Amino acid sequence: MKIFSILFLLLTSTLWAKYDNCTFKNPHYTDICKKVVKHGVSYEYANRFLLSYFKTQKYDEITWKYIQPSKIKYHREREKKANNVLVKYVPKMVTNLNEYQHAYDLAEIKYGVNREIIAAILLKETKLGKIKPKHDAFIVFNTILTRTKPKTSRQKWLLNMSKTNMASIIEHCYKEGVEPEQCNLPSSYAGAVGIPQFMPNSFVYTDSYYGKVADLTKMEDAILSAAKFLHKKAKFTELIAWDKMPDIKKTESEWYAFEFKNKNCSFIYEKNKKTGKKYKCFTKNRPELDYLKIYVAKIMRYNNSSNYAIGVIRLAYDAHKALEKTQ
Repeated sequence: MKIFSILFLLLTSTLWAKYDNCTFKNPHYTDICKKVVKHGVSYEYANRFLLSYFKTQKYDEITWKYIQPSKIKYHREREKKANNVLVKYVPKMVTNLNEYQHAYDLAEIKYGVNREIIAAILLKETKLGKIKPKHDAFIVFNTILTRTKPKTSRQKWLLNMSKTNMASIIEHCYKEGVEPEQCNLPSSYAGAVGIPQFMPNSFVYTDSYYGKVADLTKMEDAILSAAKFLHKKAKFTELIAWDKMPDIKKTESEWYAFEFKNKNCSFIYEKNKKTGKKYKCFTKNRPELDYLKIYVAKIMRYNNSSNYAIGVIRLAYDAHKALEKTQ
């Protein structure tokens, strides 16, 4: 009972206090508050959100565990296996493509992104919505923000990424008219939201089939939002001509063998533009892969892993062939 009374006091004091500035003990909260206020959020709402016990005093231990470098390396090493496992789900992709044909038709017309590519991304992200998120996006990013010590470039990136996404969540819920304590966005341990697994700072790319605010837990909205993201951020404007592609299954297998032999490699890049780090490039001096290379680069704007991109194209290609047989 005593604990309940304390929580009630915290909640009521937060609800009824008046806030007209962005002053916090945590300077990162101050930055977030100033940013969202600049974007139209009221001082009161921003302060209530960042002082909410249920939002800023809860932490996600699973998130903290899995964002450590050793776990990320393990995840990347398993991505090839994950791609191979997903091939068996191609029939489910075909079913989804037929069931939501209306949304896929619109996505192709409006954004110029192949339906099979969209379905492949949704399969890889959440198995077409079957994987249900178990985390809260704001708590995920708050955990990273409050525990990260910005000593390395990666840690500095994590800190800034968390602040940007926390600000986006506050702005999103403010626009939706949702009270801070009820602003719950189910997410992955990495903070990605909905069927297409959008980071909150990518909500600007969402689109709704029914012309309202997008709901990323709805398949039609997930389809259009994934297409809009690729269209806007990756300049994906022209449908893939599948007959111009090389033997995808063979190329995928060759890439995996290449990656196994070369520690630092990339499907399309020879070096990292930001860091200058050099890679062993799989497609270098291979003009027969030029067309494929264009679309791998575009899909890597959704997820910057070579394995992810080639896996998406493999799944999309298989679904395309399966669809042809049913027509």
